[in-house]
Amino acid sequence: MSSLNQVELIGRVGRDPEIKSFQNGKIANFSIATGETWKDKTTGEKKESTEWHNVSVSGEGLVRVIENYINKGDQIYVRGKLVTRKWKDQSGNDRYSTEVQVRGFDAKLILLGGKSGSGSSNSKQSNVTNNNLSDQIDDDIPF
Repeated sequence: MSSLNQVELIGRVGRDPEIKSFQNGKIANFSIATGETWKDKTTGEKKESTEWHNVSVSGEGLVRVIENYINKGDQIYVRGKLVTRKWKDQSGNDRYSTEVQVRGFDAKLILLGGKSGSGSSNSKQSNVTNNNLSDQIDDDIPF
């Protein structure tokens, strides 16, 4: 039986993306805040909950879009997979961090709008996937 590891988020970028360069390409890291609101049944008071998600993006086209268009406060949609990394802190203790990795052919990034209250519309500004990046390359492949 096969399995599925896919995450879809719509939220606001919590910090300006950090771009790191490596020999095999660039990676963009940032966080997304997602939230929900509800009315407490007992008190009738409005309640809110915010979740923070670390996002790591690779792929030349996607990172380029992030470098040029994504800023703190922007609303975006991302599709990727959940990955937990193990690392050691300065004291030698094992630490774990879970992030959404946006890479590969199933990855997707949609810019939904600018910062809330900035006067920009919430209309879609750009829709970039690793799939349609390959459509932009003219390789004269016969199939």
